[in-house]
Amino acid sequence: MAQKDTLFRSAGMSLTQLYISNEIGREVVSALGEIGVVQFRDLNSETTAFQRTFTKEIRRLDNVERQLRYFHAQMDKASIQMRSHWEFDQDMLAAPQASEIDELVDRSEALEHRVSSLNESYETLKKREVELTEWRWVLKEAGGFFDRAYGQSDDIRQSVDDDDAPLLRNTEAEEGRANGDVGQQQSFAVMNIGFVAGVIRRERLPAFERILWRTLRGNLYMNQSEIPEPIIDPETNEEIRKNVFVIFAHGKEIIAKIRKISESLGADLYSVDENADIRRDQIHEVNTRLSDLASVLRNTKNTLDAELTAISRSLAAWLIVIKKEKAVYNALNMCSYDHARKTLIAEAWCPTNSLPQIRATLQDVNDRAGLSVPTIVNQIKTNKTPPTYNKTNKFTEGFQTIIDAYGTAKYQEVNPGLYTIVTFPFLFAVMFGDFGHGCLMTMAASAMIYWEKPLLRSKQDELFSMAFYGRYIMLMMGIFSMFTGLIYNDVFSKAFTPFPSAWEYPEEGRPEVTAHLKGSYRYPFGLDWAWHGSENDLIFSNSFKMKLAILMGWCHMTYALCFSYINAKHFKSRIDIWGNFVPGMIFFQGIFGYLSFCIVYKWSIDWAAEGRNPPSLLNMLIQMFLSPGNIEPGEQLYSGQAGVQVCLLLIAVINVPILLLLKPLYLRHQHNKTAAKGYRGIGDTSRITHATDLDDDDEHTNHRPNGRPSEDTNDEGAMITENIEEDEHEEFEFSEVMIHQTIHTIEFCLNCVSHTASYLRLWALSLAHQQLSVVLWDMTLANAFGMSGGVQIPMIIITFYLWFVLTIAVLCIMEGTSAMLHSLRLHWVEAMSKHFVGEGVPFEPFSFKLLLEEEPVD
Repeated sequence: MAQKDTLFRSAGMSLTQLYISNEIGREVVSALGEIGVVQFRDLNSETTAFQRTFTKEIRRLDNVERQLRYFHAQMDKASIQMRSHWEFDQDMLAAPQASEIDELVDRSEALEHRVSSLNESYETLKKREVELTEWRWVLKEAGGFFDRAYGQSDDIRQSVDDDDAPLLRNTEAEEGRANGDVGQQQSFAVMNIGFVAGVIRRERLPAFERILWRTLRGNLYMNQSEIPEPIIDPETNEEIRKNVFVIFAHGKEIIAKIRKISESLGADLYSVDENADIRRDQIHEVNTRLSDLASVLRNTKNTLDAELTAISRSLAAWLIVIKKEKAVYNALNMCSYDHARKTLIAEAWCPTNSLPQIRATLQDVNDRAGLSVPTIVNQIKTNKTPPTYNKTNKFTEGFQTIIDAYGTAKYQEVNPGLYTIVTFPFLFAVMFGDFGHGCLMTMAASAMIYWEKPLLRSKQDELFSMAFYGRYIMLMMGIFSMFTGLIYNDVFSKAFTPFPSAWEYPEEGRPEVTAHLKGSYRYPFGLDWAWHGSENDLIFSNSFKMKLAILMGWCHMTYALCFSYINAKHFKSRIDIWGNFVPGMIFFQGIFGYLSFCIVYKWSIDWAAEGRNPPSLLNMLIQMFLSPGNIEPGEQLYSGQAGVQVCLLLIAVINVPILLLLKPLYLRHQHNKTAAKGYRGIGDTSRITHATDLDDDDEHTNHRPNGRPSEDTNDEGAMITENIEEDEHEEFEFSEVMIHQTIHTIEFCLNCVSHTASYLRLWALSLAHQQLSVVLWDMTLANAFGMSGGVQIPMIIITFYLWFVLTIAVLCIMEGTSAMLHSLRLHWVEAMSKHFVGEGVPFEPFSFKLLLEEEPVD
């Protein structure tokens, strides 16, 4: 009977074969997607995507999904909100019948045609509106120029005298020959002067003028004015600033050149008559057409918005249904098809404890379909390494994600995610320890947990979504920070005074006063508040936290190293116990376990009562390696210290060759012993016939792929067990094993030193956090409290606001992120390297829930 799934190690997995009737293949896969505990294997890996069975259905669904995305884009363009998928009942989001999918395909096709027609009509009308608006501005601005040209001869004569308009000198000559007003009102056409009028983007105008000047060598007269209102581009809804221009020149060829240059720069040209009455009629006509067009546009827009609003009520559900349906057919394409029996054959990994649930689900699908042929579940015994599946809930998911970000645990090895639930926030709190900051973090995490459901349904930015995903991690970090804050007696850089201090200060001798202990009384919990504000506070806390960091590092690494024994015992590898764990543990404890013992022993001695200074443990450790057996005067910690240190050093040195040689030599001995008896290698087994290779003659017998009859069948479904051994055998190479063990030995011995030193970051970051908190208090609120008079109250308000903002931004967010990353490193490198193999393959089940989380609809 399978053991209950826990977070201590990955769940037991089974490789199964499913024999599914083709009539209910879609319904079966959809039901498996709802429970999300099956990972399908691709049995058609050598077949291209275009040659698979259900390619046609996937293409049809791709087209529907494109249409739905088109509706979504049009809704965003029209600022219409889509109804959230959270508002739908789960029954509406369940897998529909095939007929409902066909209905949705037809409806989507019709809606796309309707919306695209309305959208094209609306865009065409908007373009026509823009054209009419620009034409009205051209008529207005160019008409004003014509009126000035005909009505004010002085302006024209002045422009003739200007070198910028040489072509109008001929116009002046013609006017001089004419009589009075008759010459002044004559047409430009009579004088062989043509003109071009239009609008152009304002940013292109300087380039337009330079090109015209250089091309026509100055033989033109150009007048331009700005359109005060922006023109809305109907395609992009972008506001565009444009200018109206009118260009005069001699001859039709030059006018044609001007037209080509204008069009090449994206200018829009419009016809303008020089006759004022005709222009007035044109403006009246344009205004009338614009008024009619606005009415049509309004009706078209209302109709389009009504269609999109109706679509928005169901679009989220449609997107989810189509996503699920595509996923179902993609999973079906991973199955092989037995044409003779019209049966789909699937291979899938699933948790062993979930097999009853899978069988019940398949039986339920069969009952609904009314089929007499059951869906057969064939459980396969194989030596292939299963994927790793660690069952989590919303509390443990974040901690497991931390481990999976580093690597996936090997199947059935100890999962570091379990102890990380406690050690990760605790090591964080050692560096972040402050009761006040821990309270702020706890309140923020508690708020996210309390309003969890509404926050899940809301749109979140990237930074907040990361914090929300790790809300339970943040809660644990805040709680542990409150605990360590009480130990350190730190609350926003100040101290609690719940108990009387163990130190007393004499009245005489001020201003320099040395405190004395109150007899046998000691502060009952945490750090005595009398240390805050003393001159040697930093020296004391520095030494205390440094030694505490070493002790915590030793505890953490010893705890992690013990899991290597549990792994070896689980996998029944006695050589890993005696060749790796035992010598490694002895080596580590012989040096750094002894150092931890010395730290605790040194704390337990009253050195003042003995009348001498305490010895330096750092010098002791150095001398232990450089001068074994020699203890300098005044550095002795206890009697018999020299002999103990020599003995421990010899034991540690002896275990190095054991760690290096025992496992490779044992494996070589086992290999030679096995080869001498003529046994095959463990993985040297023949492959059995695949399920699709069944002979058609066996159709009426319930045979398995290897020709053996089933071991257990019943009317509801079949649970069949067989052996399939597919792993390839790897030849034993003593040199490779030796090289691997040598690297492991060197890394382990060196890492015992470097990893122990790495835990000093607990001391460094804790000290930095405390000092930053003190500095922030002294620079803000301490100054305000030191003031007097009427200015004190406003300064307290101002500095409190500054102190609070900087506390959140710097001490909680920045320092918290730094401490979290350092705690992450201590787990990934220092702890997990002692036992974590990390060569597993993650379990990736076919799950609609995971699919929608990876590709959210909203």
